[in-house]
Amino acid sequence: MLVNFRDIQAQNSKESGLKKNIFFRGGQLTDLTAEDKKILTNKFQIGKIYDFRGQEEVTTQPDVELKGIKYENIDILASETSGNNGSLQDMIINATDISEAMMKTYESIVISKSALEGYRAFLLDLLEQKQAVYFHCFAGKDRTGFAAALLLRLAGASDEEIMKDYLKTNIARKEVNQEIINSLKERLTEDQIEGLQIALTVDKNYLFHAREIMNENFGSFEGYLSEGLSLEKDYIEHFQSIYLNYKL
Repeated sequence: MLVNFRDIQAQNSKESGLKKNIFFRGGQLTDLTAEDKKILTNKFQIGKIYDFRGQEEVTTQPDVELKGIKYENIDILASETSGNNGSLQDMIINATDISEAMMKTYESIVISKSALEGYRAFLLDLLEQKQAVYFHCFAGKDRTGFAAALLLRLAGASDEEIMKDYLKTNIARKEVNQEIINSLKERLTEDQIEGLQIALTVDKNYLFHAREIMNENFGSFEGYLSEGLSLEKDYIEHFQSIYLNYKL
């Protein structure tokens, strides 16, 4: 089913904003209902799906194939060797020390080789797509949340707007998170359950930490784009020319 699904929005001034129904974020596309499929294919006419999960996640919980929609797997944390890689299994493994593991995950999301290569490929491909896209990981909260923050920043969104979209995940996933906890209660300790409850949500400090790591390593967002992702200096201008809706 569609979980944590939404169109991200940014209003960078009274005159312009990010086009509606172009960038959709959410969780993995497993067990979709007939109505879910219609929403993606007919209602919003998604042209491409970007899957940020690792190979094991993709193999064990593959996305449902949707006719007419292109699919690409970009393993954001392929080079991650420690900490939490964002999968449910790693959340369980790291549940008793989840806060430290999540901070390490966000460091990897910003500076690991696979993340830099992955987000570069994603952002470059968007210049060619020019159609509605859906991007996701397992829960649609960390790898996906950072990608959404990048797109909103590129669109000129304020820090407040970016954080508002990021934290919507905690409301959108509340019901399904409880279902996951209930299904695992019998084989987890109380400490693991408590840690998993934290792991399945987002915290503003995670995104703050990502920004700190970005500034420490690249000096600024613009530095991250040029030095980290090796994008051309006019990338922001090019992105906005395609995806901002200017009001005359």
